[in-house]
Amino acid sequence: MSTSRRCQFDPGRGRYRFPIILVLSQFLPAAVALSAQQDPITLPQAVEQAAGKYPAIAESLERVSAAAAGIDLARTAYLPRADFLGQINRATRNSVFGLLMPQAVLPSISGPVLGTDSITNVWGSAAGLLVSWEPFDFGLRKANVEAAQSSRARAESGVSVTRLQVSSAAADSFLTLLASQQTVIAARAGVNRARVLHQVTDGLAQSGLRPGADAARTRAEVAIAETQLIQAEQAVEVARAALAGLLGIPAAQVVVQPGPLLGAPAAEVPSAGALSDHPLALQQNSTVREAQAQERALQRTYFPRFFLQGSTYARGSGARMDGTTGGALAGLGPSAANWGIGLTVTFSALDLFSLRAREQAQVHQEQAAAAQYQRILQDLDGQLQQAQARLMGARRVAEHTPIVLEAARAAEQQATARYQSGLGNIVEAADAERLVTQAEIDDSLAKLSVWRALLGVAAAQGDLQPFLRLAGR
Repeated sequence: MSTSRRCQFDPGRGRYRFPIILVLSQFLPAAVALSAQQDPITLPQAVEQAAGKYPAIAESLERVSAAAAGIDLARTAYLPRADFLGQINRATRNSVFGLLMPQAVLPSISGPVLGTDSITNVWGSAAGLLVSWEPFDFGLRKANVEAAQSSRARAESGVSVTRLQVSSAAADSFLTLLASQQTVIAARAGVNRARVLHQVTDGLAQSGLRPGADAARTRAEVAIAETQLIQAEQAVEVARAALAGLLGIPAAQVVVQPGPLLGAPAAEVPSAGALSDHPLALQQNSTVREAQAQERALQRTYFPRFFLQGSTYARGSGARMDGTTGGALAGLGPSAANWGIGLTVTFSALDLFSLRAREQAQVHQEQAAAAQYQRILQDLDGQLQQAQARLMGARRVAEHTPIVLEAARAAEQQATARYQSGLGNIVEAADAERLVTQAEIDDSLAKLSVWRALLGVAAAQGDLQPFLRLAGR
């Protein structure tokens, strides 16, 4: 579209008039992109957002809710049980005298044997209610409730473990993104230095003061620096996508605010207490307690079961004692009612052998969980010592990188001056520029390495809050 059709000159006002549609078409996409971009977030904000949105934490919370429902289920054993029954059937009335072992295939038939064999069939009906309650159980129901409560405690500790893992991953991704961005800054400066050196060398080569090979070498140095910049920019996008996956937002909306993270931290992460308070240790300790509760429940299983029962019921049948039958509808409704109460005692004496085997297996499960708890404590102690060693080394490196950077810049200036004056060669100048670029990258990453080491110490201690307070200042 030509300019004359997109805008018109207003003679009265002496200026061009731009249609509103044209203005909106030019500025609306930029406004939409700006509004879609999220405000810069700090490291503590990123950790909080990841802990609130990542699905793994919601999954752990749902497991806690399921375990809490298991406690309610175990407590229902204290309530009486009421079973209702209603039945209508049509069958023959022949009854057989004799023994029938307990089984679940043949229907039971009540009444005397009439001495006849007939295929005459009649209606039968029944309705009843049985209420059964266990007045005492030698602590079995209490043990089952405690086992369910220990399962909920283990699920709750699992939430803390998941939250620590997600928070640590978010903080590490945040620091990785910052490190990648600092690498891009240093790589871009290296590209600019390589281009300046190439311009100087190319001018000297064209004037005959330097051989053409020097210009070719500097062109290669420019290409190498640009390749390094591309790789650094790729690392930024990969780190941005990783952080966006934890935050639950598109990668294009991830904008980080460094805060104090580009400087050296002035303080150490304070000790978080004993390693037994670490979420991993607490989770395994809950597993040990759950195994102990299940063992106590098994120990209270080999006892008699007492049930106080009350029943009321009614029966109806079209069959009569003299062998005759009633009318066509006889037996469809209950005609005789009864009630009864009683105390029932059950005891499975031969279950002793299977219960002993189950208890022995549960004891070994408990011992295995206890051994795993000790292993976790030992592993956590080793991880903490390693994290503290990394922190000490990172601080020492951060103290030396400024010295290396200052010396590299001085060497680069001297090498460039020597080359321009004809006292040096292109190899010295190119190597000096590479050394400056690498020194800038190392210096910018050294401070972030200290912060990453502090994060490792806090994660090994099981509490990120002291680290987040340092990062949020």
